[in-house]
Amino acid sequence: MPHSLAIFDLDGTLADSFPWFLRTINDVADRFGFRRVADEDVEGLRHASTREILARLEVPLWKLPAIARHARRLKAEAAAEISLFAGVEAMLRTLAGNGVQLALVTSDSEANAREKLGEVAALFSHFDCAASVFGKPAKFRRVIRLADVDPNRVISIGDEVRDIEAARAVGIACGAVCWGYAAPEALRAHGPDMVFERMEDIARVLCRPETVGRISGA
Repeated sequence: MPHSLAIFDLDGTLADSFPWFLRTINDVADRFGFRRVADEDVEGLRHASTREILARLEVPLWKLPAIARHARRLKAEAAAEISLFAGVEAMLRTLAGNGVQLALVTSDSEANAREKLGEVAALFSHFDCAASVFGKPAKFRRVIRLADVDPNRVISIGDEVRDIEAARAVGIACGAVCWGYAAPEALRAHGPDMVFERMEDIARVLCRPETVGRISGA
């Protein structure tokens, strides 16, 4: 059944924020008292689930809301350092041109998300932002209800294991991208419905083949 709603994550999926994250994480660790990330830790963390990452870094769960608020402030200050991945605009315009509703569910603030998306923010019908670490299922349900679509015609697209887990929790399809925070092998191990190795694959898979090149300009 064709998808009529695509729910996107932002960081690591549409926005290339991982380099900023690596530059920032140890300052956040010092401020909130969890373990710093050494260069040799990074690849192992990319293969871990969110719960495993929190355990390895010894992040107190009760501090997560404050950490998230602080991270959103830092990201707003660093807006000029974080750009969209190449091909995002063409991909989103292709989906919208094919009648796919677009939604954004992210841990970032709506203001940060809209600034990062720029003109293509207007393509999104729904924003549900400031998601907690494990709060995406509730936001997915709210977006699906507002969009008034059959859950069988919804797909979430993200770059972390928790994105797959959130989609499974609400019974929608999930797509995993290979260019974000989590290692592709870690994502594949959790059995997403689709794995996207290149940005242009998203439109090619979700849209009618005969219209993709015409709308995206490919």
